[in-house]
Amino acid sequence: MQDKQIDLKELNMSDEELFSRYDNDSIESEKITAPRYSYWKSVFRVFFRKRINIFFIALLGLIIVFAYIYPAIIHYNPDVSPWKYVLDPESKHLSPGAAIAKYGFSIHWILGSGDQGQSTFDAVWYGSSISLSLALVCAGINMLIGVVLGAIWGFSKKMDVIMTEVYNIIGNVPYILLISVLVRVLEATFWTMVFALTVTGWLAIAYFIRTQVIIIRDREYNLASRCLGTSIFRIALKNILPFMVSVIVTLIATEIPSYISYEVFLSYIGIGLPQMTLGKMIEMTQPYMFVTEWGFEFWAPVVIASIIAVVLYVVGQNLGDASDPRTHM
Repeated sequence: MQDKQIDLKELNMSDEELFSRYDNDSIESEKITAPRYSYWKSVFRVFFRKRINIFFIALLGLIIVFAYIYPAIIHYNPDVSPWKYVLDPESKHLSPGAAIAKYGFSIHWILGSGDQGQSTFDAVWYGSSISLSLALVCAGINMLIGVVLGAIWGFSKKMDVIMTEVYNIIGNVPYILLISVLVRVLEATFWTMVFALTVTGWLAIAYFIRTQVIIIRDREYNLASRCLGTSIFRIALKNILPFMVSVIVTLIATEIPSYISYEVFLSYIGIGLPQMTLGKMIEMTQPYMFVTEWGFEFWAPVVIASIIAVVLYVVGQNLGDASDPRTHM
């Protein structure tokens, strides 16, 4: 049987590192040559190994371009742009084919026009920027508070007693009901919606992280750190959270799409943001759902919202899987 040949280039080391002459020093003789390991480099190597991930990343990049860059390029003004064709009665409720026939082929009219003659395509992507921004801000706040507090919660037994009671009380209140009440009581603005979605949104995340921390908190290196007088906060931040990167990334993958869903639902029942978000567009065009000529006005924001949620979820889930060091072998 022939021995398998090893390509030394795979080790990513210079000849001096591979073939260095050492004396008879006992310490030097114990050193073993091994390939360099970069965690994040390995994460992206595993992630991009699947071609489907390249497709979803490209699609996510396209969504970001159309949601944030496209409205800026066309100088979309929510106070002016929707009313540009309002005086022309023949411009309202046009199907894509009719809009292109009237105005000529343009990206603005590939989804037809709305009830004021406005471009549905332009309005959808402007609304997407608001909905996506709301989701990112809420996910960032809830994840930051939930992960840090959950790590401390799981490691501190005194805090565990208090926070478990808080979770048992607040966690049993229906989340969507609490959000609806807060939005009703407070004036519906972007930051009011952020407050409603984050005032208790971090609690479920913190409880999940607490459960994961309990599993690994009594390992030998954590006990040694405590014996050396290391603070609980530092142990949680340095010893525990780095081992939970894949879990945290997977959590983010589920959190961001969920906030888009909340925004769409609240707007659909009439208590969402006053701005033309995806949810607001769906709520306003709901009567046109089954109208043959006007159906695009309803289904366009529905499809775009669904695509954004699915892409964010798939990218996050696959990135979470790639973040697990066990997949780097």
